[in-house]
Amino acid sequence: MRWKLLRRRLSVSAPRMIVRRHLPWPLRWAVVALALGFSAAIALWAFEFGKNLAGLDQDAKQELARLRQDVGTLRQERDKAQSFVHAAESLLKAERAAQEKLAQQVRQLEATNMALQADLGFFERLLPASAGEGLAVRGLQVEPQSPGRLRYQVLLMQSRKGASRFNGRYEFLLAGTLDGKPWTATPAGGNQPLQLRQYLRVEGQLEVPPGAVVKTVHLKVTDEAGALCATQTLRL
Repeated sequence: MRWKLLRRRLSVSAPRMIVRRHLPWPLRWAVVALALGFSAAIALWAFEFGKNLAGLDQDAKQELARLRQDVGTLRQERDKAQSFVHAAESLLKAERAAQEKLAQQVRQLEATNMALQADLGFFERLLPASAGEGLAVRGLQVEPQSPGRLRYQVLLMQSRKGASRFNGRYEFLLAGTLDGKPWTATPAGGNQPLQLRQYLRVEGQLEVPPGAVVKTVHLKVTDEAGALCATQTLRL
């Protein structure tokens, strides 16, 4: 039996044997990776070579240059538009400031107009129907302002046209009662210098002692020599 087996192995009808060289699997993967990399490099070179032959790369560069130029133009237009916007905002701010200033001037003019109208009304109330010659006292007004103070207002006029400048003084004399007894006095602030050419509006305050009851106010105007020029008495 052994002889038959040995003869079968050594004869032509013996089974075929294949001898293979064993390679580690990391080395196999490295060889495969190198082959794939080499194939990819060849494919990339072929693609670039074909693109250069077709002129696609040059067109792309021209397109990129054109796009960059367009971007620069758009940036210039944007900067120009922004400058226009800034200029418009500056003009708008200047216009608003001018409007506010004009409104303030209008308010000031209205206040001045009201004051002038009040002065005109005051003068119209004080002027009589006919005016005489020389210096005259028009419409003496006195009213209490606070305890111990009286506020006065009077208009002095020279009716004669072309009259020279008048220099003198005006003086107040108060009369009434103080602590139930008769009382007269020239209050502080009631004797003042006076200068006018045509007319002058005079106003101020008179101080009276506490407890005094003022019943009459007498105003007299004297010239530089002390001569009496005009007088008026007001009963409160």
